[in-house]
This record gives sequence, C-alpha cells and structure tokens, in this order.
Amino acid sequence: MKCYCDSQKNFNECCEPVLNGISKPPTPERLMRSRYSAYVLGDAKYILDTTVKEKRFYDELEPIKEFSKSVTWLGLFVVYAKDNIVEFKAYYKDNEGIKLQHERSSFIFEDGVWFYDNGLFLNTKIQRNDSCPCKSGKKYKKCCG
Repeated sequence: MKCYCDSQKNFNECCEPVLNGISKPPTPERLMRSRYSAYVLGDAKYILDTTVKEKRFYDELEPIKEFSKSVTWLGLFVVYAKDNIVEFKAYYKDNEGIKLQHERSSFIFEDGVWFYDNGLFLNTKIQRNDSCPCKSGKKYKKCCG
C-alpha cells in the first residue's frame, strides 16, 4: 500500500516505522509527512508527541482525533522544504466539500529529534484549472469543483 503522505513509497517503508516509534524522522519534511499520515489515521497522540513540549496540550487529544476522523484526507503536496521550514498543501473533504490547508510550518531540532513548532496558514484556494485533489486526473472545475 502506498503511503498516505504521497511520497510514492510504500507505507511500511515510509511513515509506518516513524509512527510506530521504530525510527525518527531525519528531516522536518519527513516529520511533516509522518504528521500528515497520523492525521489520516487519527493518531492524535503522535501529533501532540511530535509538537514542541511547550505547545503540547493533551486536552486537545480528542478534538484532534475527532477532526481527523471526521474528514476524508485526499492528499498532500509539499511546496517547499528547506532547513527548518516546510510549506505544504493538505487536501481533505468534509460535508461542505473539498478543502485546502496551505501552511508554512517551522520545526525545531531538540535533543537529536525534530519537533513541529508552529505554522502560518496561507489563504489559498483550489483553482479551477488545478488537478482535482480527488486524484481523478481531471481538472478541478470538471470534477469536484
């Protein structure tokens, strides 16, 4: 099975070992991809455990889990990844239609491990001529738009 993070690798060779604690993500991009896979799987504990300590609020465990399970995750596109910054677009579908989360995230390397620090949400919309996030191969305007 291909990995949820759209790396084109198999899940058992990509995010699964990271999510299971067998390996640590070597770069911020790999951490971000594993966090996306955790959202797909509803693994809120992983999301919080990979956030910097001062921003971990375990009372958010259930809301994160509920949100991640209430939507259908459609895909991930990494726009930019360099140093400790990763910009990405995550596509999902809820009862109102297809949504896009476009974020520029920063990460911190602490005690030999990468952690999510914060993200800047970018106000971006799916354009009519973009490929449809549902992966039909059609343009958005001719498919889900």
